[in-house]
Amino acid sequence: MSLSAQLPALQVVVPLASAPLVTLLRVANLPWLVALAASATAFAISIALTGQVLPGTTITYDLGGWPAPYGIVFVIDQLSCVMMLIVTGASTAALAFGKMSLDLQIGTVRAPYFYAAWLLALAGLVGISITGDAFNIFVFMEISSLASYVLIGSGPDRRALTATFKYLTLGTIGATFYLIGVGLIYMMTGTLNLADMASRVGDVSDLRPVLAAAGFVTIGLALKAAIFPLHVWMPNAYTFAPHIVSVFLAACATKVSLYVLIRFDSAVFAPNLAGHDIRFSGFLTVVSILAVLIGSTVAVFENNLKRLLGYSSVAQIGYILLGVSFLSLTGMTAGVVHLFNHALIKAALFMAVACIAYRLGTVRLNEVAGCGKIMPWTMAAFVAAGLSLIGVPGTAGFVSKWYLLQAALDHGPVGYAIAAVILVSSVLAVIYVWKVIEWAYFREFTETSREAGEAPVTMLIFTWAMVLANFYFGIFTELPLGLAESSAKILLGAGL
Repeated sequence: MSLSAQLPALQVVVPLASAPLVTLLRVANLPWLVALAASATAFAISIALTGQVLPGTTITYDLGGWPAPYGIVFVIDQLSCVMMLIVTGASTAALAFGKMSLDLQIGTVRAPYFYAAWLLALAGLVGISITGDAFNIFVFMEISSLASYVLIGSGPDRRALTATFKYLTLGTIGATFYLIGVGLIYMMTGTLNLADMASRVGDVSDLRPVLAAAGFVTIGLALKAAIFPLHVWMPNAYTFAPHIVSVFLAACATKVSLYVLIRFDSAVFAPNLAGHDIRFSGFLTVVSILAVLIGSTVAVFENNLKRLLGYSSVAQIGYILLGVSFLSLTGMTAGVVHLFNHALIKAALFMAVACIAYRLGTVRLNEVAGCGKIMPWTMAAFVAAGLSLIGVPGTAGFVSKWYLLQAALDHGPVGYAIAAVILVSSVLAVIYVWKVIEWAYFREFTETSREAGEAPVTMLIFTWAMVLANFYFGIFTELPLGLAESSAKILLGAGL
């Protein structure tokens, strides 16, 4: 067998096998280099696999040579590729960007264990994205979650431990709910393979356990994805985690759980439960509108930059689910493309905030006053990424909102009201982005910012690379939109 045929397995094996190796390395910088190399390799594999499936093909990889449904399979299609690119790209960018920041926050003694946990989180998130087995999703979910708890708890602020405990508690509840749901479906169908499960659910005579399973799976994954109002763990987790962990998790962690929720529902429940798609759509519409409005409003009043971006993410998750709730090709495309675009936006914003924190040692607005004059390149990056968050034309964020508005306007009077909500949320985004600009450029220097200088060149290079990616994919939209539209057709064809 050629090496190219083994790429789906290597996508998980490379970071998974590198994790224990990293713990043995005690030479300065070597753990970081190995972790970066493993992550970059996974990213390169993602790009190679995307090239293979772009023509419309699907890759199926039977682990151990055991075909489905008897063995575990990896399934690579356009939607899987969107998630692989987000996860591996965010990991590689964050590792390349954040070494100096991380050395300052956790030192070098704990670095090997930190990078090992990072690689485990990466392997788990990638595994979730490509596995075709419902129980395997749970296994990879636990690998990534346990590693994420370690990453968040590594922050220098003792409040990181409280944030980690809250995340651990709610994450465990979410995983348990998901597992109960999978167990109920297995009880009725006798299979864990998603494709096989979808075909067998239709033959089940008593659908009440399947209905209960739909509830357990939805609530469990909603907890993991921080869907409003089950988002309470996320703002503190982002706030007190090491800065590069915030970059990584904000770009991809909740999105992987969203991916599982959308995929599971479209493949298993919607085609087999009469009226389920309408009920699910109604549920998503309500929670999405609340998330968009409340998340944006709370962000307006936040004084901590990382917490502000955390509540902004609550609203952005609402945008993704709002697109899915329309049950249309345009809406589904909007939801999937915003998975991709929001990863670019939040990675750039959290990188800019990490640059501020590196020089000033704080991310509170009243303590970074005047930093725009001291750190012009850093603040320019924040403003540029903020334009994408708002949805200014020419940015990736505009593409998402344009498709979302189109999908809303196709739904008549109700859609017009939803479009108004989207516009109001965009205005709120203008307000909280402007608030940061006002403190950075129009307030007097604090003593801290007066003595600070610009962020290191290395950090600025990667921050601006992510910012420019927002503008590149806002103008040249073929790749993300092509993958998103193909993904939407897969989901709608599956019955959503």
